[in-house]
Amino acid sequence: MKIRQILCVLSLGVSFIAHAQEFSLTSSDIAQGEPLTRREVFNGFGCEGDNLSPQLSWHNPPAGTKSYAITVFDPDAPTGSGWWHWTVANLPVTVTSLPRGVGANLPVGAVQGRTDYGQAGFGGVCPPAGDKPHHYQFTVWALKVDSLPLDAQASGALVGYLLNANVLAKATITPTYQR
Repeated sequence: MKIRQILCVLSLGVSFIAHAQEFSLTSSDIAQGEPLTRREVFNGFGCEGDNLSPQLSWHNPPAGTKSYAITVFDPDAPTGSGWWHWTVANLPVTVTSLPRGVGANLPVGAVQGRTDYGQAGFGGVCPPAGDKPHHYQFTVWALKVDSLPLDAQASGALVGYLLNANVLAKATITPTYQR
């Protein structure tokens, strides 16, 4: 009986250790299921916010990671295809965090694609007034390639296609926002 208990404890311990080493995304500015603040709200389209990207950090990338990408997507947008708020690709493997409001000060080689607002860079949240809370998927992607063939005109759909073709792992924080 004691051997079974020991094996069970060892099994639980191994499971816990493996779980603790998963690729993860954290932020000092946003949290899972919590409302975004004025900082992350778009300034335009009827919204008045600071339009700043949040601070993001990622941990425990899988073996073979050669670069990272970040996307922010609203699947609840009333478009039939969601809304791309930010795409960043070609972040060097040595970069494991971005400060709040990084804007054009991204690491050398990184590229921001076009948002559904029609321009490259972070486009803050701005759901229709009176709509239900929207869920904003902030995702960091660990990629098996050094870079993707993208530029500032790359659409969210193109970025998403290339990310899914080259992903090793991804981690997401999904805050909400309603106005």
